Amino acid sequence: MVQNTAPAQMPGPAPSNVAPLPSVSRSPELNALLGKGSQFEGKLIFEGTVRIDGKFSGEIISTDQLIIGEGAEVKANVKVGTLVCLGDYQGDATASKGIELKAPAKVRGNLTTAAIVIERGVFFDGTCKMDTAGAPAKK
Repeated sequence: MVQNTAPAQMPGPAPSNVAPLPSVSRSPELNALLGKGSQFEGKLIFEGTVRIDGKFSGEIISTDQLIIGEGAEVKANVKVGTLVCLGDYQGDATASKGIELKAPAKVRGNLTTAAIVIERGVFFDGTCKMDTAGAPAKK
C-alpha cells in the first residue's frame, strides 16, 4: 500500500516571486518629512502629520501633528494641534491638543497648550501656559 505524503493543494492565487511590501504600523501616517541633512527656511502650512529631522527656520501652522525628530534643529513660531519634540527647538509654540517633550529634546521658548508631558532628561528653558479654552467647564 502506498501513502500520499504530499501536502494537499489549496485553491487560491498563484505564488508570486515578488516580495510583499513591509508592513510598518505607524500610528499616525506620515504625510511629509524634512530629512536629516535638509535645510528649509520659510512658512510651512500642512494637514496630517509632518516630521522634521533636518533644519527648519520660520513659521509652522497646522491643526494636526508636528514631530521634531532627534537631531533636528527648529527655530520657528509654531501653532499646531499636537507637538512632539525630541530635537532642538527654539521659539514660541501653541498646541491646541497637547505637547510632548521627549528626551533628549532641548526646548527654549514659551509653550501654550491644554496638556503637556515632559520626560526626564529633557532640557526646557522657558514658560508654559496651560490653556484649556476649548475644554468643557467643570462643575
